[in-house]
Amino acid sequence: MKIVKVSDQVSLKRSIETGTFEQQSIVKNIIADVRTHGDAALRTYTEKFDRVNLSSFSVPEKEIEEAYGQMKDSFVAIVREAADNIRSFHEKQLRPSWMTTEENGTILGQKITPLDSVGVYVPGGTAAYPSSVLMNVIPAKVAGVKRIVMVSPPNVHGKLPAAVLVAAREAGVEEIYKVGGAQAIAAIAYGTESIAAVDKITGPGNIFVALAKREVFGDVDIDMIAGPSEIAILADDTARADEVAADLLSQAEHDPRACSVLVTPSLELAEAVSLEVEQQLALLPRKEIATRSIADYGAIYVTVDLDEAIDIVNQLAPEHLEVITENGLELLGKIRHAGAIFIGRYSSEPVGDYFAGPNHVLPTNGTARFSSPLNIDDFQKKSSVIIYSKKALTDNGAKIAEFARMEGLEAHARAVEIRLNNDK
Repeated sequence: MKIVKVSDQVSLKRSIETGTFEQQSIVKNIIADVRTHGDAALRTYTEKFDRVNLSSFSVPEKEIEEAYGQMKDSFVAIVREAADNIRSFHEKQLRPSWMTTEENGTILGQKITPLDSVGVYVPGGTAAYPSSVLMNVIPAKVAGVKRIVMVSPPNVHGKLPAAVLVAAREAGVEEIYKVGGAQAIAAIAYGTESIAAVDKITGPGNIFVALAKREVFGDVDIDMIAGPSEIAILADDTARADEVAADLLSQAEHDPRACSVLVTPSLELAEAVSLEVEQQLALLPRKEIATRSIADYGAIYVTVDLDEAIDIVNQLAPEHLEVITENGLELLGKIRHAGAIFIGRYSSEPVGDYFAGPNHVLPTNGTARFSSPLNIDDFQKKSSVIIYSKKALTDNGAKIAEFARMEGLEAHARAVEIRLNNDK
């Protein structure tokens, strides 16, 4: 793993997920086809891309029951405990609507309303992601969303992974459809004969899913366009090299474009971690993926001191940040940009991925500078409430009218003045 001089350019940024012109064209054509032909288009694309012909996209109750039979009781118990942790954390984010009354009788406030419906995309392919189900569905449930739809690509047997179905049932999903890719995004964005449209789409996917979410944004809301995963580790000479290396590789195995970066003032730690990464890589089942990730996007930055290391971390604005230093909690106030912050030797990043409770849907590619993890606010909307009293309008009407005329909007001014004149 390469050790980089701190004077070099530091960045986790990769190219934005805009795709090629050909990929963009494919996605636009798929969306248009699904909007025009509905379920027929879904069947065509499911047969083409997933190599299965489905008469119905809906997952029947029987398949969910079979899924429970395929999973160990111990795993189901773990899913339930993780779900409880995630639910408990997100319940603390809830905020009430509020009203205030001024002396002149004016009432101002904010009404918080859950979204009516949300669609959750769960990736398929070579792996099953029950954790993605829990992290997307449970905050929506806690926020009060009444209708939650899950879509995920079927395998060649026309089934979804048992672990995904179990997680969906434990999280409270009642509508599950076996459809994936850009066609699934189009279906839940615009509706088909068998799948009603939703108001917002969340969840990760491949480049075609990402492009489809970008394309439908505006007609529906989306959570984010997430890039490949990334981790930065801020460590001093109190950290263990083998543990730091293991944490770096936990992200590298996700994707060839995943970023894994160590920032440390300790050259000794840097050299030890570099060696450990190479040794541990050889033993990984996903060695090929992790090797490419480390070679192309892995780095160790050696700094003059810990303050300089913190500056670099804030420049990187990583999705995941581990702080493995002496008195790490004391550094929290200096960290301005990170999606999730894991402090201490025992707070390895997978703890947050699966079990602790905070959401693992996080801003990537430097967007932690201005955005937040998936949370309750993503599944609610806010309406301003304005109840102006007669006294308030009498006191302020002339000011409002003057402001309107300054902007050249005479009708705005007259809409206020007509009420003032009528009450004379």
